Parts: sequence; structure tokens; C-alpha cells
Amino acid sequence: MSWRPPGYRLNAKDLVKALCSDETEQAVLLLAAIQGKVELFADATAWNSFLWLVMNTCKVDGQPLYSGVELGALKASLPIVWV
Repeated sequence: MSWRPPGYRLNAKDLVKALCSDETEQAVLLLAAIQGKVELFADATAWNSFLWLVMNTCKVDGQPLYSGVELGALKASLPIVWV
């Protein structure tokens, strides 16, 4: 369909690169998706991998830096279609 932007599928590694760096091709794709120039797709397992990484590496005094509510809000705000 000509009215739809091109679509790209992100795996777990792509998702981490898109969210944790602004100098990667994946981050450029994320910005393009925000602008409606492309459509991004990712499996729920990619999000689960990102959650595991954040919850196990971003800690202060042994406690996760981000709450489940904050991470849920991040997921909902991303221009990604979760499949």
C-alpha cells in the first residue's frame, strides 16, 4: 500500500541500540518513526530482553533505578508496533 511508510523489524539488540544511544542506525530509525517516516515492529521478547537489561544493570543501592510503571510508560510512548 503506497500510503504506508516503509517498515522495519527490530530485534532485542536493535532495541537496546535505539534506546541507549543516539549515534546508531537504530536510533536514527527510531527518530524517523517518531516523525512518521517509517514504521517499526518488534517482538514482545525484544522488550522483555530490554527490561531484563535495565532491571539488572541500572540499580542504586541494589534496587532498580526505574519502576515497572515508569518502564510501562516508556513502552507505551515508543513508536513501535509490538507483535
